Amino acid sequence: MTNLTLKQLRYFDALARLGHFGRAADDCAISQPALSMQIKELEEGLGAPLFERGPRQIWLTGFGEEFAARARDILRSVDELGDLARAARDQLAGRLRIGVIPTVAPYLLPSIIGDLTRMNADLDIHVRETVTPKLLHELLEGRLDTAVVALPVSEPSLTEVALFDENFVLVRPAEEEGKPVPSPEALREMRLLLLEEGHCFRDQALSFCNMNSALPRELLDGSSLSTLVQMVGAGIGVTLIPEMAVGVETKSAAVSIARFKDPEPSRTIGMVWRKSSPLSKQLLDIADLVRRSGEAQRAKHAA
Repeated sequence: MTNLTLKQLRYFDALARLGHFGRAADDCAISQPALSMQIKELEEGLGAPLFERGPRQIWLTGFGEEFAARARDILRSVDELGDLARAARDQLAGRLRIGVIPTVAPYLLPSIIGDLTRMNADLDIHVRETVTPKLLHELLEGRLDTAVVALPVSEPSLTEVALFDENFVLVRPAEEEGKPVPSPEALREMRLLLLEEGHCFRDQALSFCNMNSALPRELLDGSSLSTLVQMVGAGIGVTLIPEMAVGVETKSAAVSIARFKDPEPSRTIGMVWRKSSPLSKQLLDIADLVRRSGEAQRAKHAA
């Protein structure tokens, strides 16, 4: 077997994750023919196929599945060596890969990125916005350094740091302003618009209403809070959104905002990272920065 290169392993990992030569080539910032050549050379060097190729799709072979797990361990260890060197410096520099859930990203990212850049101009910040299960998977695989999510995540290999709590508010059509705020029991009888499956905020809203997500309901699911609020403005139903989203999502919609009676529905936003990460000390500093940004955003709409 010829010597493997880290470049080949990274190309293989991208193809194994994405299952498509074109998307993997884009992810690696190379041409598709160049990626195909590297994968072919890797398979020839190993003496066994890593992928089964179909007309429109590829699959990992049995050997490819085993190889993928080992390759990811190697790449994660190499990345942690780089993190170890970065941790030895006085200031965090270089690439910082942050994951953020969609119900936080649009409202906190502008201030977080600005504060991080002012803190250290040498940071190369990469942001990944997606739902919690995907963020945790990528974090555990070493493809993210940290993630901002709703806690708890209850993953033993991750450090969880709570940053701030925020309440949920009720969004109703504008003409319903001033009406009594429905109880959680009353909400169950209304057309409650929710984010689509996979969003933790959906589960939190259902929990407040003591509803089972498996039960059939008359509803329309949305892919974003913005979509839900616009649907409410059109008179389709009501929804819940976190406090930090109020200023952004309601300014262009004919809706009213109401607060629930105590105990108000809420969530805890926090940061998570691998316990093995050499950047733990620096990530604690970043967590403090995110905490201040979140508290400032929440204060705008707490009154």
